Amino acid sequence: MKNILVTGGTVFVSKYIAKYYTSLGDKVHVLNRNHHPQPEGTYLIEADRHHLGEVLKNYFFDVVLDINGYDRQDVSDLLDGLGEFGDYIFISSSAVYPEHLPQPFEETMQVGPNRYWGTYGTDKIEAEQELLKRVPGAYILRPPYLYGPMNNVYREAFVFDCAMQDRIFYLPQDGSMKLQFFHIHDLCKCIDSIVRLHPEDHVFNVGDDQIVSIREWVDACYRVAGKEAHYVSVPESVNPREYFSFYNYQYILDVRRQKELLDAPIPLTEGLKSSYEWYRKHPQDVKKMEYLKYIDEHLAEKVEE
Repeated sequence: MKNILVTGGTVFVSKYIAKYYTSLGDKVHVLNRNHHPQPEGTYLIEADRHHLGEVLKNYFFDVVLDINGYDRQDVSDLLDGLGEFGDYIFISSSAVYPEHLPQPFEETMQVGPNRYWGTYGTDKIEAEQELLKRVPGAYILRPPYLYGPMNNVYREAFVFDCAMQDRIFYLPQDGSMKLQFFHIHDLCKCIDSIVRLHPEDHVFNVGDDQIVSIREWVDACYRVAGKEAHYVSVPESVNPREYFSFYNYQYILDVRRQKELLDAPIPLTEGLKSSYEWYRKHPQDVKKMEYLKYIDEHLAEKVEE
């Protein structure tokens, strides 16, 4: 049984990871301010990571899973507050790669500002740098779009809503832009492998090796909801973020290093089934955006099929 610290623990990625390791029989401590219900079976350490004082000093953690570290200060304050620990694994982001680099992005490429992700990406870069400066043996995972059960971001859930309401789907242009995903369960499996194997590389892109177009992804979402998608194409002049779940930005990660950690990612259709089954039971847990309102008020009568 491992003694594990998970930062956060109450929303999507950190919540799923906390429940995953609890289900394996590990002792999981979650560090948060106790503003939301805690995952069953976890041990709450109620504190703000920026004001830890001596709260963590008497704990030894076999693994620190830093899920909600977003900038240099987040990492610095947590490290200042920790006592002894074994592995430190930081969940970063594909947003650290500048959009102008050749794709697919490789871990050895120079990180830098990305105009689509802005400060989110540059803050993650600074967090990575602070971590590796202070804990050279730490591990960093850079995923693309994460999906799966407990996803509170209105991505696949938006398409499920469209399918369940038998809506025509408003597709950005011809829907050919590529997307890359990674199932939350596969992220946990990668963490497992790092803890078990302690690989020589310390920075990993993680993600599906199956790259899909927007249209293929929407088709798959409709199918798992038992429906068939029909489309209206929306011209480039309309900002996709008004009516769709993603920026108009295509990027692909090189995930060859990941093979050291994961035999085969969960197929997209199978992964979306798990998302759909969870969403039907927990629609209130998703933060819904007003995409449908925008479509009904601005697109429904203005965009021809």
